[in-house]
Amino acid sequence: MRSLFVLYNDEFKLAVAIGSFILLLIIIYFILKFLISLLKKKKINSGKFTGFLLDLLKIPALWVVYWILLKIFTSVFLNDYPFYPYLLHLNTLLIIFSVAWVITRFIRAGAYYFQSNLDINVSDNLDARKKLTQIKVLIGLANTMVIFIAIAVGLLTFEKAKAIGMSLLTSAGILGIVVGFAAQKSLGLILAGIQIAFTQPIRLDDVVIVEGEWGRIEEITLTYVVVKIWDERRLILPVTWFLEKPFQNWTRTNSDITGSIFLYVDYSFPVASLRMVIPELLKDNDNWDERVWNVQVSNATDNYKEVRILISSSDSTKNWDLKVDLREKLVDYINENFPESFAKIRIESGVKI
Repeated sequence: MRSLFVLYNDEFKLAVAIGSFILLLIIIYFILKFLISLLKKKKINSGKFTGFLLDLLKIPALWVVYWILLKIFTSVFLNDYPFYPYLLHLNTLLIIFSVAWVITRFIRAGAYYFQSNLDINVSDNLDARKKLTQIKVLIGLANTMVIFIAIAVGLLTFEKAKAIGMSLLTSAGILGIVVGFAAQKSLGLILAGIQIAFTQPIRLDDVVIVEGEWGRIEEITLTYVVVKIWDERRLILPVTWFLEKPFQNWTRTNSDITGSIFLYVDYSFPVASLRMVIPELLKDNDNWDERVWNVQVSNATDNYKEVRILISSSDSTKNWDLKVDLREKLVDYINENFPESFAKIRIESGVKI
């Protein structure tokens, strides 16, 4: 009878403790939610970064508080139960992964802070794109390392897996893993992503020609690159592609570009007339940067001569618009003033006896 009474008291004590713990968790949730909303309203350390940081850390902060409560709860109310050692182990794992979670959040917050100081919308955005590319790749690398270390430390808490965890944390173990998996494509892609981040054959928003397509680098990760094609399609390529195959980068050192227009006209057409009319056509065109314009006869065949017009712009998009606009006006000019001067194929007929 006495044993039943003790068992009843223990169960009642456990139920009260669990109920109190859950109620306390709910109260703390609403208190923390109120404090975060209050901080946002007061705009402490005003700026977008503060609001972003509060949104980023509110869930990890709540999780850490919950962990502290769980630690207290298990130590005070559950230390006499046979499953108490398992709760302690679970508690240790929770704090390891909670700390890792908070660190990844701080990494993201730091990246946001540095990105907020970069403006890639200006015309001369080479330095900003260079730094943004490095930030994007390094975020992925840092998060991978944090998760890797958290898993290794978590394995150290298991007696049977302690040797595995220790080997992961030693330099020899890490080197062995790198060597062991170096032949694997996944790790090869990651290493290529790190190489691109520092050597930078491409950067975010670079204008490139890949697989015969014109586009801009939209996203760079540790394993793949997204190229936004001019017609809104996306070309997905592994990062190793940009290290192993040739491609055109039109904004490698700066965004300035010189484009070509080709006209095919009869030998009777006076090329000098183009040199007189082109300056007038370019004068009021905002897409011309006033650096280069030139007219040359670049080739001659049996039936026509090839005229090349060079024109420059501050970036490839403006140069494309400039070329199509000037080409249209030059064709109209020739048609109006020299209608017989377009390229012709001459056919001579005759009968030989």
